[in-house]
Amino acid sequence: MESFIIEGGHPLSGTITPQGAKNEALEVICATLLTDEEVSIDNVPDILDVNNLILLLKDIGVRVERNSKNNYTFCAKEINLDYLNSEEFVRKCASLRGSVLMIGPLLARFGKAVVAKPGGDKIGRRRLDTHFLGFKNLGAKFVHSENNNTFEIKAKRLKGTNMLLDEASVTGTANIIMAAVLAKGHTTIYNAACEPYIQQLCRMLNNMGAKISGIASNLLTIEGVDKLHGTSHKILPDMIEVGSFIGMAAMVGNGMRIKNVSVENLGIIPEAFRRLGVKILIEGDDLYIPHMPHYQVDSFIDGSIMTLADAPWPGLTPDLLSVLLVVATQARGSVLIHQKMFESRLFFVDKLIDMGAQIILCDPHRAVVVGHDHKVRLRAGRMTSPDIRAGIALLIAALSANGTSRIDNIAQIDRGYEDIEGRLNALGANIKRVNN
Repeated sequence: MESFIIEGGHPLSGTITPQGAKNEALEVICATLLTDEEVSIDNVPDILDVNNLILLLKDIGVRVERNSKNNYTFCAKEINLDYLNSEEFVRKCASLRGSVLMIGPLLARFGKAVVAKPGGDKIGRRRLDTHFLGFKNLGAKFVHSENNNTFEIKAKRLKGTNMLLDEASVTGTANIIMAAVLAKGHTTIYNAACEPYIQQLCRMLNNMGAKISGIASNLLTIEGVDKLHGTSHKILPDMIEVGSFIGMAAMVGNGMRIKNVSVENLGIIPEAFRRLGVKILIEGDDLYIPHMPHYQVDSFIDGSIMTLADAPWPGLTPDLLSVLLVVATQARGSVLIHQKMFESRLFFVDKLIDMGAQIILCDPHRAVVVGHDHKVRLRAGRMTSPDIRAGIALLIAALSANGTSRIDNIAQIDRGYEDIEGRLNALGANIKRVNN
């Protein structure tokens, strides 16, 4: 197991470019299973979750060529369906949440999928009901095997239907879309997630010959086709990494430029940081965050305390609440962070309290942060990363802290952030990776 040793107090300055979007990468890489032709994908992030998914595709017979560091060609012409029943496949799926996105493509093209209950972040219960209800509506039959904790799903050919999703699940929507594009007939998906990454998946599938309309809305219409062909696709910049860099620039920045962020796809992320008083300048497709000795939390028009809450797109992504919470610890003013969508994502705040942050954890979903206004620096400490986003939030806290901190279990950070220590050290940070 590896750890980060972070010497706090070093200001960051210069230019940094976000990696390709992790969540989009997992979706579009799985979509390559829908055709026997070559699919080229550019701007693939070199991170643990994505690399493990690529290895899993290789295991089932997908030919993968790495053309450059972030460009791949996939060809799913010959798939070993027998491998899906192997203990090795089940074990690998159980440790990778992204593996759930293989179900829709495999079911649509081959009429069969066997997937283990996937792993991932320890951020509360993340149910798969939306996925399976969608497949069931399309005509699939599925059985949960208690012995090896797998789901076996079968359908000779899926049939189009009208469905109302029980929740606007991003991975659920992506999975159902990938299943429906090869189904027979007409499918409508209402209450569909409409994040930019879902929009990207739909555009890629349309370029492969699918017929999807309503893109960017919560009502998708899909006319099933018999076959998809190859294409090329470029992944968007990762909006969560962009938000993480904004947080770093606010806390310890001495003038930072975040380059090529795809401003039009950031939604209200910049505005959420502005509500904490962070100054963000949009210059072309870049963001520039100047050095700020102070940043003042806004209040609502009636003078009540500012609340930042997550919501399905186009609301604020839950993946950035942990970063916003850390930024609030050094703001001037108070803010209520309300994590509605997951019940355990705020439990890392006890580490911040140990570092000297003024935070009241009201319940598993709400925390009140009273900002220090940079008058009291956080204390360095030793901590463990419980999930990707809490891990990056703790890293931001350590960068601003007085002294040397240690973060264990950084494999959680590596799951979502490419060479994070190298890129931040180039801006002036002092982060060392060590083996325990």
